Amino acid sequence: MAKRSPRKTGPTPIEAIKHKESRINIPTEELRDFVADEEQAPKRMLYPRDPSLDPQLVWKGKDEQDASPLEVPVVPVYIQEKVHPQALIENLRQTAKAGEPEPELTLFSDFNGLEDDFSKKVDFYSHQADRQPHWSNRMILGDSLLVMTSLAEKEGLKGKVQTIYFDPPYGIKFGSNWQVSTRKRDVKDGKIEDATRQPEQIRAFRDTWKLGVHSYLAYLRDRLTVARELLTESGSIFVQIGDENVHLVRSLLDEILGSENFCSLITFKKTSGATGELLPGTTDYIVWYARSFEQVKYRSLFRERAVGGEGGEAYAFVEYNGTRRRMTQEELETPDLLPSGARVYRLQILTSQAQGRQKGEGAASWFPVKIGGREYRPSMQARWKTNETGMATLIAAQRVAVAGEGISYVRYHEDFPAYPITNFWDDTQSGSGMDKVYVVQTSAKIIERCILMTTDPGDLVLDPTCGSGTTAYVAEEWGRRWITIDTSRVALALARTRLMSARYPYYLLADSPDGVRREAEVTGKVPPEYKTQGDVRRGFVYKRVPHVTLKSIANNPDIREGMTREEIDAAIQRHADTELLYDKPYEDPRRIRVAGPFTVESLSPHRVLATDEERPVAEREGQRDNVVQFEQMILDNLRKAGVQNTVKNERLVFTRLEPHAGRWIQAAGEYVDSDGKTRRIGVSIGPEHGTVGAQHVKEAAKEAVQGIGFDVLVVCAFAFDPHVSEEARRYGKLTVLATRMNPDLSMGDELLKKTGAGNLFMVFGEPDITIATEDVEGNLTVEVRGVDVYDPTTGQIRSHSTDDIACWFIDTNYNGESFFVRHAYFTGGDQPYEKLKRALRAEIDEAAWSSLYSTVSRPFAPPETGKIAVKVINHYGDEVLKVYDLVGVPA
Repeated sequence: MAKRSPRKTGPTPIEAIKHKESRINIPTEELRDFVADEEQAPKRMLYPRDPSLDPQLVWKGKDEQDASPLEVPVVPVYIQEKVHPQALIENLRQTAKAGEPEPELTLFSDFNGLEDDFSKKVDFYSHQADRQPHWSNRMILGDSLLVMTSLAEKEGLKGKVQTIYFDPPYGIKFGSNWQVSTRKRDVKDGKIEDATRQPEQIRAFRDTWKLGVHSYLAYLRDRLTVARELLTESGSIFVQIGDENVHLVRSLLDEILGSENFCSLITFKKTSGATGELLPGTTDYIVWYARSFEQVKYRSLFRERAVGGEGGEAYAFVEYNGTRRRMTQEELETPDLLPSGARVYRLQILTSQAQGRQKGEGAASWFPVKIGGREYRPSMQARWKTNETGMATLIAAQRVAVAGEGISYVRYHEDFPAYPITNFWDDTQSGSGMDKVYVVQTSAKIIERCILMTTDPGDLVLDPTCGSGTTAYVAEEWGRRWITIDTSRVALALARTRLMSARYPYYLLADSPDGVRREAEVTGKVPPEYKTQGDVRRGFVYKRVPHVTLKSIANNPDIREGMTREEIDAAIQRHADTELLYDKPYEDPRRIRVAGPFTVESLSPHRVLATDEERPVAEREGQRDNVVQFEQMILDNLRKAGVQNTVKNERLVFTRLEPHAGRWIQAAGEYVDSDGKTRRIGVSIGPEHGTVGAQHVKEAAKEAVQGIGFDVLVVCAFAFDPHVSEEARRYGKLTVLATRMNPDLSMGDELLKKTGAGNLFMVFGEPDITIATEDVEGNLTVEVRGVDVYDPTTGQIRSHSTDDIACWFIDTNYNGESFFVRHAYFTGGDQPYEKLKRALRAEIDEAAWSSLYSTVSRPFAPPETGKIAVKVINHYGDEVLKVYDLVGVPA
């Protein structure tokens, strides 16, 4: 009995795929002041339209849109966070030997690969190889039209994306696709409380459905136009759509990508138990187009062929002990009843149509075949599939059998125990077996097939509609690079958690020592020696199936009369083809793989109330009037409602509030504090459909201290970038109040009537953080005690509960250049790390796992930089970041 090789001791390897590619260096939020003015100023990109296309789809307003090119501003994207899931897991366990650094420190130091050269770090948009950081995947908050244009024109990704998976809204019901909280998936159409309150999503909805299907088609055309520019020549785009609009979307894609580049209309099952007034709908569709049909990259995928089941219905005969017969019904239903050594086969026609060729006696592949003393000939309209020599070889191989009045080819089940997938996918229903984290979540199998069919490991995949992050999740599993975009903070918060905590199978890389050995075992060929580099672009080691064809047997030089069955089968196998199973690579169960490094990014508005200018001409109507109306509506409500915190009866009440002719400050007023003193107050209003960033606060504060100045600056916004709270503390005697406007203000009178006046303008709460020294070595812990509440009437700050916090992150060595997520904690109720916990139960104790769901951090060494940064995210996706020095005093 052979001895089992001893199991290796030591910690379980936790690995992530590293890509050899680099990416353009873009600014972090912290380094935005180092971006050159010409890079920050939005340029205009014009995409020409072709109104001469025929046939074409026509909708209301299209002629006006076609009168000018598609005009899109090219604006920068900023990095908000850098996340390395491998480092987060390594941080939970102590694996370093004495005197050596913990592995997570090395991972963070190597995130960019730009060494410690500040000049390189602020050399943005450089195309020099030595000034480009390592590749990291990307999760971007913003309108996909603006983001894709920035990627194409500012970052040089035009022609670099291999596959785009686009899952636009299906129908026109407001709120039908949107989840308003990370805690609530049971969204109901038409319910006021379930309508999205996120400004980017409200804008996206209004742009998409303002004119019903007419503006929907304009929305799609604009985004598909830019998406086409990103595709490689061999690239593909998949658009997932329901039966309401599939016909329109296909016509639109014909127009943009060309009908000659249509690849397939895929129908997939979405549910098995639908109901409806007429015919229940159980399927959705994926429309697949190539950038160039002639050059499209395609990898065949296969499903297992089951005897008596799917793909194996025609395999109804059995050969056993030299005899052949039809299988019984019982054997078809239960193939296990067949005796050991039985070979299941089917009969295939041996002739093909001879269109345009000479037929009859003397024509090529038209000859008599003698079997069992009888001659067989093809009909006068057909010919044999092989020549006389090939037919003799088939007969010698016992692959020809009499069937009725003719002869047929014998094809065994094991000749090709798989069959290619078609454009009907009936095994993709989403049900209780899928871990669903988002209200609309596509089955991973659907996206997996699209990616595996059209990309190779290392290729770049883009998803303009992130949702729950399924495309990014699948792309990460299969070693593809990815970029995902969404207008919803809730969607990105869920996707970020999903990627940070994901556990993937460790697939053997072809370009690795283990992969080379396994490839040699599978193929029986010893490869030439070379130094492996772990390059994912060389693919994985895939399982494979034999593919024995009639042609390979007919042309087989080793088959002769009189050979035994074993000799014939061996000869056939030597010359048989194989098919790679791209969805079945070999795994190493002893290793664990987590997601590779990725960044969380966002578009930052560059001018107050200018978001309408950041839209294509096709989406602008009444721009200036809308801005004035929006300003006036906000001031009217602010005058009546005042500014409230989350505690009852603590409200700033205006005694006067009037319009102010400033660039950043739109109103000036007064209020009386609790001491009876009158204070001057300025009001700056953020964009109707976007976020307010630190730059906006900075410019408004500079304007507020000019002239006679103001005592208090109220910055009103529907959403704030995380760094706003840091900026708001920098202006000495000027009190800056980041004030969140209730999104109901942008959703019309019907909702506004149902919103209490005291809830319309709320001071933006900051996290209440306590930093303590944990032990004699000086290690620190951070505790989130709640969210600070500011009382506008007294100026006092006190802490509120932690109930609304979904997760919080710490950069335990913040350098002021970028925020690294070095510690991550999830207090929202779910436990995303359960799968990794089961895999690493023996190496990480229960206390460490429990700490992931705590409001108190694990101990960490004092920062070398002297600063830490804490980011807190609530279950609506809102974020706030605070920076602290070594002793816990805000920087």
